[in-house]
Amino acid sequence: MKQILVLAPHTDDGEFGCGGTINKLISEGHEVYYVAFSACEQSVLPQFPSDVLITEVKAATIELGIKPENLILKDYEVRTFNYRRQDILDDIIKLRADIQPDMVFIPALTDIHQDHKTIAEEALRAFKFTTVLSYEMPWNNISFETSCFFKLNEDHMTAKVNALKKYESQAHRAYASENFIYSLATVRGVQISAKYAETFEVIRWIN
Repeated sequence: MKQILVLAPHTDDGEFGCGGTINKLISEGHEVYYVAFSACEQSVLPQFPSDVLITEVKAATIELGIKPENLILKDYEVRTFNYRRQDILDDIIKLRADIQPDMVFIPALTDIHQDHKTIAEEALRAFKFTTVLSYEMPWNNISFETSCFFKLNEDHMTAKVNALKKYESQAHRAYASENFIYSLATVRGVQISAKYAETFEVIRWIN
């Protein structure tokens, strides 16, 4: 059994980037920890409670099979991560000590969202001796090297879609549509002669 750590700058990033892979790894018996650094209270639409994403991420990660005790929530303010690099690095180093992961999933180092880029950069500092894979978020990635693929089956995709449906506050986003989620997984599957897949950029692979 491997210890897997998913670092999500904001609630839902991990589900979008690697939700199917998370479900697959759990089904294979691995232990997955999910850390969200912000619930984006400052940018939630006015018709929802400001803390709605906390409720939604708890429900979504359960759909993926993540144990409630393996969900860790931080309270950094959205779009300010670059001002709090040292605090974030300290948090990640503590996660490294507590979890001792064998594999870490992070946003792309080329992700243009300032919070995503900060998490990716600080995570790489902390986990330079660990296998690190960047997950794909096409709406934020100017460039992305598809150098690693995880094949997914119908069950993995159903878990991913059902998890993302828990984010009712984010349903207005174009990339939250079920059609887009399946379409992207289909494209990545075609690249490796599979029905569905998620792709990752290999930052470091240690075996």
